[in-house]
Amino acid sequence: MPRALSPSLRSRLQRVKLFLCDVDGVLTDESVFMGLETEFKRFNIQDGLGLRLLARCGVKVGWVSNRPSAATTQRAVELKVDFLSQDKGRKVASVEAILKQAGVGWAETLYMGDDIVDLGVLKRAGVAIAPANAIAEAKALAHHVTKSEGGHGAVREAVQLVLAAQGHWKKLVEDYSQ
Repeated sequence: MPRALSPSLRSRLQRVKLFLCDVDGVLTDESVFMGLETEFKRFNIQDGLGLRLLARCGVKVGWVSNRPSAATTQRAVELKVDFLSQDKGRKVASVEAILKQAGVGWAETLYMGDDIVDLGVLKRAGVAIAPANAIAEAKALAHHVTKSEGGHGAVREAVQLVLAAQGHWKKLVEDYSQ
């Protein structure tokens, strides 16, 4: 485990079956580069591998964004993300649709968000995590705040917490050390 966790947080992490997160400011560094007809976003490669490791261990992964983006779709397809919602409107409704599809409840869901549009979901999630760059209100709702900022390994930190709490991390390290 990267650092000592409270028994309450460890218990919550052990129940996680669905890992959901916002995109801009969580998976990215909040930057969007726009040109004539193209949009670019910077994604952290360790975050991506972490999400694939979650999938390998049976945890479903989804992204919830209020901002439709071809760059987000492309990265989600590349990482084989189970659920992608890019609907404008309240994120709670989008997440509830994903929960129904996934067959899990709020208590089994981890949500990672950084901004005002994430507050309703953070309030309901079994595990709420905010990256270091999140607004104060998101951090106040979070069960855990990462040391890293969004786009700079914050998602990977959260992934490792889940994998360690569920007993998968040491095995993954052993497998990749062969």
